[in-house]
Amino acid sequence: MKILFLTISNLSFDGNTNMYGALIKELVRNGNDVCAVNPVYDAPETRLVEIEKNLRLLQVKSLPLFGVNLVRKGIANVLLPFVYQRAIDKHLRGEKFDLIITPTPPITLANVVAKMKKRSRAKTYLILRDIFPQNAVDLGFMKKWWPLYWHFRRQEKKLYRVCDKIGCMSQGNIDYIRKHNPEVPAEKLHILENFQTVEPLVPATEDLKAKYGVGGKFVVIFGGNMGVPQKLENVLGLAQACEADYPDVVFLLVGKGVQQARIRKMITEMNLSNTILKDFIPYQDYQKLVAQCDIGLISLNERFTIPNIPSKTLSYFNLKIPVLASLDTATDYGQILESINAGLWSPAGDVPALKANFDKLYRDPALRKQMGENGRRYLETHMSDKVAYRVVMDAVGG
Repeated sequence: MKILFLTISNLSFDGNTNMYGALIKELVRNGNDVCAVNPVYDAPETRLVEIEKNLRLLQVKSLPLFGVNLVRKGIANVLLPFVYQRAIDKHLRGEKFDLIITPTPPITLANVVAKMKKRSRAKTYLILRDIFPQNAVDLGFMKKWWPLYWHFRRQEKKLYRVCDKIGCMSQGNIDYIRKHNPEVPAEKLHILENFQTVEPLVPATEDLKAKYGVGGKFVVIFGGNMGVPQKLENVLGLAQACEADYPDVVFLLVGKGVQQARIRKMITEMNLSNTILKDFIPYQDYQKLVAQCDIGLISLNERFTIPNIPSKTLSYFNLKIPVLASLDTATDYGQILESINAGLWSPAGDVPALKANFDKLYRDPALRKQMGENGRRYLETHMSDKVAYRVVMDAVGG
């Protein structure tokens, strides 16, 4: 099958692949011919690169989509379909595809998907990871009366319309789409959970903890983007509540994002001696370090009205550590954690409940071990790249 894969993710195929890179590699391993399209910001021009047999990468020169203010990000998203289509017309002229796959974000590639579907008479598959623009409304980045909101809302509805099948992260996602987009046929929607390549287990030794200044400590780790959606104030509230009672506990926050400077300032202002913030840890070190940690943190903003399923769970599950989550009430992520017994959750903003869950995990090593084992088992059976490949192919009849 010849596949066009449209994404805004940074794709690499050198062993440190993200979710979509893992799926693309699985598509190629199963004999498909894949051309992936993604943006680049520091390259002088758009170029088509052959990565390996049956795998090409069309790197499209684009305005920055990440790490910029909302105005620049909005302009880049509006222009994205035009630069993508121009690049496809130039570098893939005359080519036809059997299947077009695209994840959200963004929803702005709807016109590209529609045009390529018509040109190739191809099947189309949407990996729904982001319900936009509603998530922007939830967090106060956009108002429903703005013309830009209605532009994006039309693009969202068009994307649902032109895609033959839609893979949703959870049943909560399916229920949300059906409620707010009743025109979408129910048979289009099915569950495609977050996924990654299942990596070999990393031996849990103390060397990396010592290297990053947490040797001999009970380590609670958060790794990932530090933005408004994560609302790390909830994590700092837990750290503050634990400081006096748990002198051996340290909260390690690793990542960057628009809220990082604010979080760093809050750590100083709250005088949190048990909280460490690091910009970056090399991937290989990070994997080994997480394996040595005791609890993995998830935090979501309580203002969300859409069900989010955090992808950083994959790393925690892969490395067998239990999850401690502070969640909005719209998501069914907490129920998923409960159903597989891989972690504990409480409503975002309820620091006493979050601390009670922390205390339960802290005091019960056997529970932590069992939850870690359960998470790893669930990853292997439900969230691997191989499982994702089969779900997508079964949906499109491949």
